Amino acid sequence: MASFSLALTLAGALSALQGPQPFTPRPLSPFERAKTAALLRDRYPCLGCHQLQDVGGRIGPDLTEVRSRRSPAFVYAMITDPQRMSPGTVMPLVPMPRGAAEQLASYLLQGTGPGPSEPLRRPGPATGLPEGDAGALYGRFCAACHGATGRGDGANAAYLPVRPAAHASAAEMSRRSDDALFDTIFAGGLVMNRSNLMPPYGRTLARSQIWALVRHIRSLCRCDGPAWSRENR
Repeated sequence: MASFSLALTLAGALSALQGPQPFTPRPLSPFERAKTAALLRDRYPCLGCHQLQDVGGRIGPDLTEVRSRRSPAFVYAMITDPQRMSPGTVMPLVPMPRGAAEQLASYLLQGTGPGPSEPLRRPGPATGLPEGDAGALYGRFCAACHGATGRGDGANAAYLPVRPAAHASAAEMSRRSDDALFDTIFAGGLVMNRSNLMPPYGRTLARSQIWALVRHIRSLCRCDGPAWSRENR
């Protein structure tokens, strides 16, 4: 049993060193294409940062012609494990079933041949920012949409259909508990009945980093959450 466990451990380590595996996009039916377009519009956060056919944010690369710039393996790896592909990237890992990730990659790469080739990088750290440096975390992961001072006026805000939350607004933030702020950063806007374009960072940032962001938001608004949420604390 011990030798079997050791073999599994070594196999996992070897897989990590080899990096992301090759990916071949598959043709999508008209229904699959329409479904993926709807998911990008209503559920996935991708268009909060990326532009696709003149729609979407301007933080990340334009995805309209990504097939001409990146290989299928690169596109799939960025969807399924962005930190492995580009260590330190602000792009979060959005949890989704493997089939959904394959369909999304195929949609972005539809109508392509093998595409360009580039080396697949080895695993890297999620982020080099210290957990306690909340201002730097906010500047790197939040300010592009929410603004450097939390006024909801970041450079990317103009491209979004829903105005980013104004973290500096005491009137707005005092209605949200610390737990609600944490859950929105951790799981994204969709699960909190807010904009799906707010991406989830729970698989990218440590819980301590997310709590640091919550405390930083409180410093921006100079306010606490509702009284009921502060009882017994």
